[in-house]
Amino acid sequence: MAPDCAYTPRTRRGRRTSPWSVGWPMLLSELLKVDIVEMVEAGEWNELRQFLAGQPAPEIAELLSTLDRRTALVVFRLLPRAQAAAVFSLLDTDVQNRMIEHLASEDVREVLTRLTPDDRTALFEELPAAVTQRLLDLLPESQRRESLTLLSYPEGSVGRLMTTAWVRVRPEWTAAETIEHLRLHGRDSETMAVLYVTDDQGRLTASIPLRRVVLAPPSTLLRDLMDAGPGPVLRSMQSEEEAVAIFKKYDAHALPVVDDDGVLLGIVTSDDILAVAQAATTEDFHKIAKVSPLEGSLRRARLWDLYRRRIGWLLTLIGVNMFSTAALAHFQSDYDRDELRSLLVVLVSFLPLIIDSGGNAGSQTATLAIRSMALGEIRRGMILPLVVRELRVSVVLGLILAAGVFVLGLTRGTAWVAQVVAISMLVVIVFGSSIGLLLPLALRRLGLDPAAAGAPLITSLADIGGIVIYFSIARVVLLRG
Repeated sequence: MAPDCAYTPRTRRGRRTSPWSVGWPMLLSELLKVDIVEMVEAGEWNELRQFLAGQPAPEIAELLSTLDRRTALVVFRLLPRAQAAAVFSLLDTDVQNRMIEHLASEDVREVLTRLTPDDRTALFEELPAAVTQRLLDLLPESQRRESLTLLSYPEGSVGRLMTTAWVRVRPEWTAAETIEHLRLHGRDSETMAVLYVTDDQGRLTASIPLRRVVLAPPSTLLRDLMDAGPGPVLRSMQSEEEAVAIFKKYDAHALPVVDDDGVLLGIVTSDDILAVAQAATTEDFHKIAKVSPLEGSLRRARLWDLYRRRIGWLLTLIGVNMFSTAALAHFQSDYDRDELRSLLVVLVSFLPLIIDSGGNAGSQTATLAIRSMALGEIRRGMILPLVVRELRVSVVLGLILAAGVFVLGLTRGTAWVAQVVAISMLVVIVFGSSIGLLLPLALRRLGLDPAAAGAPLITSLADIGGIVIYFSIARVVLLRG
């Protein structure tokens, strides 16, 4: 097949079908998976190699994740070297580990040397120490020192995210000299959208958009194109969360990383920040649902890991919910007389409605509060006005719901029952909303993750409070009325 011929996938019966007759993602994930397996089994290496060479790296990475180990290894070995490194950097950690275990040392060395420094660091920090050491020994001396330097930064710091592949320029260069320098030395740079100007000591003095250099007259000096000061920068020891906030604030594509003396150490690009933000959001969702954060994807998680990361919180919530049973038992003695037992049945019929409403209100408030704190929208000094506003909102919500259950109480019981359920609904909504706001704030004040105040915990606490509130109001209104 000529290199410029379009590959047309086959169906199971061997007939060819147009690649445009189905969506492109579906084509790779469904039709091509069948075709590639057939081509591997038939030994059609040249045809498969030519087809893979023209495919985007993200599509091939997704495809490899769905193939069995043997087929995935064969397909990976058929990729051109540069493409193989790009595909490898996009694979999930568990798939990368599986590849490393079964590839020859020379193949692993080739992939590792072509990875960008930040992608290589991300791989090493997920591997056992012994495996990391073995892989480090495969690298050339310069790349090994570079990897060890990046791994020496604390986990979760900007130093672990940065890459040392950037373009450094000098202020006395002309625009023409700078562009020529990029032609000679910019091939390995992760991005050239921004150029970084340094002095003789390596300190960052300015960042210049490449567009400004390209559009300037060839004889223009870079110092004439520079803005005052280096602009926004990251510190190597800053946390990843702080880096995400800075990227968002300045809407940056890449930011330089400096040490305490202002020496340029590397850069962090938006793709790394996007991965950090996605991981942090996923972790928060897991915590909100009271699941210990998973490492890797749910699809490939082992059954034991899923069990281990869920059972602890479920047992904890059972312990919390035991207080609900104790609260019910405490009020049972109030209804021992025969004439009150029928009234108890009516009250209990409204119990799920009352406590579920309080739990739902609390979960809504907690979700809004946790997300706002994650985005840095809630600061000290805002807490009191925020609490007052939430009380006002919850009172309005409670009054509307109370009016609805008052009518329902009249249809199912007496005016006394309607009064009990209406007052209880109002108080429970206010209580649940208050818990949903105050618990995340309290956890943050204690230095804990506010996401730990997830919906299950909020609901359990609202249930306990709802039962106590409901039957306390019933005792006051009915037994003493």
